[in-house]
Amino acid sequence: MVTFEVQTACVVQALFSDLFDEEEEVDCRSFETDSAEPARCAADPPLPFDTRVVASHLRQMGDQCNLDFERVSSEPLAAVLQGKVEKFGAAVESAVRRWNDQNPELPYERAFLCVCVKLVKFIGEKVPGVLDPTLLIREINGNARVRNYIEAHGGWVRM
Repeated sequence: MVTFEVQTACVVQALFSDLFDEEEEVDCRSFETDSAEPARCAADPPLPFDTRVVASHLRQMGDQCNLDFERVSSEPLAAVLQGKVEKFGAAVESAVRRWNDQNPELPYERAFLCVCVKLVKFIGEKVPGVLDPTLLIREINGNARVRNYIEAHGGWVRM
């Protein structure tokens, strides 16, 4: 059985490929119609789902986040935008709190995923070259609430 951490790493790798791979445009996929073989990653045995599909869903979640990061006053966010990626976790938490205040009906865990994806995309566009998938992998794997939420909803395959 492939661990949650390995699954997260594979999903995040697919997300980064979806967000930043300019050579290939990734189509929106669905579990019902995608008959392609699941994307390969460092998982052994292979994952029971296509990470590209999950990445596409995460990207859609990030698109739902309407925070304007340039207008959010947050020291950690400002530091990350200056290339200090060690503040990424604090920047995420600050932005999640702000967005959750605007959308109190949204569960924290879902807001966390939406903001993470949107912030990764924003940083990748504003400060290219400073992002590494391990930042997002660590944030997701290190957040027990988010991990429990994903697992309680059937794992990454159901996200």
